Amino acid sequence: MTYKSGDIILVNFPFTDLVSSKVRPAVVITIKGEDAIILGIFSKVPEKVMDSWFVIDEGTEYFTKTGLKKRSVIKTEKIAVIHSSIIKRPLGSLPKDIFKIIKAKLKKTLELEG
Repeated sequence: MTYKSGDIILVNFPFTDLVSSKVRPAVVITIKGEDAIILGIFSKVPEKVMDSWFVIDEGTEYFTKTGLKKRSVIKTEKIAVIHSSIIKRPLGSLPKDIFKIIKAKLKKTLELEG
């Protein structure tokens, strides 16, 4: 299957220790060859949300298109590069305007704004 920027997928997302992983949703930032650069999506949304995060609320008009089961948060500092063969399945996608906000947050996180 071909994936594109803004797609939400289910994947074995690696922990930062690179020893273990957990099946969780992720958003595709880009595809380079057979690799995907992704951001982790987490279902435990803390009360205090960092500026680098984006909360996807169940009440939004686009929520059903994401394929997520409940309110979740995209953490732009939780970046992984994975081989596309470990993607378990597609879940949905984000609207272009929402993905644009996430890309802007990612740029800030990576200090790429000039």
